[in-house]
Amino acid sequence: MKAFLAQTKTEISLILNGESILLAVGIPIILLVGLSIFHLFPISFVVPGIISLALMSTAMTNLAILTSFERSYGFLKRLGATPLGRPSLLGAKTLSVVVVEIIQIIVIMAIGIALGWNPHIDPISAILATLLSIIAFTGLGFLLAGTMSQYLVLSIANGLYVILALLSDMVFPIKSLPSLFRNILSFLPSTALANAFHDSLSYGRSVPSSIWLILIVWAIILPFLAAKTFKWE
Repeated sequence: MKAFLAQTKTEISLILNGESILLAVGIPIILLVGLSIFHLFPISFVVPGIISLALMSTAMTNLAILTSFERSYGFLKRLGATPLGRPSLLGAKTLSVVVVEIIQIIVIMAIGIALGWNPHIDPISAILATLLSIIAFTGLGFLLAGTMSQYLVLSIANGLYVILALLSDMVFPIKSLPSLFRNILSFLPSTALANAFHDSLSYGRSVPSSIWLILIVWAIILPFLAAKTFKWE
């Protein structure tokens, strides 16, 4: 347990260090303040969307990039062979994501309230959506990190981050898109997460069962694929 907690602390420091902290906290806050100040969209839309963006960046993009570089340098294999063990190493990485995402949620919500956001929170739905998104996106992060070279992961993870941010009701509403395209995008885990947060954080209303189903399916499929394909070197 002592080794596990020490590794978790190390993983947290890696996420909240250098360029990683820009992706985890800096960009979401800049977008939150910018979109709010210029009144491009209602604050009730902006805050939940930015929270979902921040969670995705940490669980998928940051995790994938950091883990892929550790894997390419052989560090991941060596650390997994220590008494800490491979399951505990992956567990420490996952727990670090949870801790950082709690920090992200608190910071973004506080800034949002300062900017005039009036939350109407359904806590159970918000917590459940957060947990399902962590499972799904960490699964995707490990899937990328464990199957590709570090530079390919760097490109793909950042590319996915931008694409999903723009097409998942996180930064821009997709309701103006053609209905067929919008229906396709609704099946993405990022869109389901954003819509779950819109409902449970800004409006305090029940999240539709279709959104829960999408999140649950992705939370099963992505970790399963990661576990089947992850390579330690």
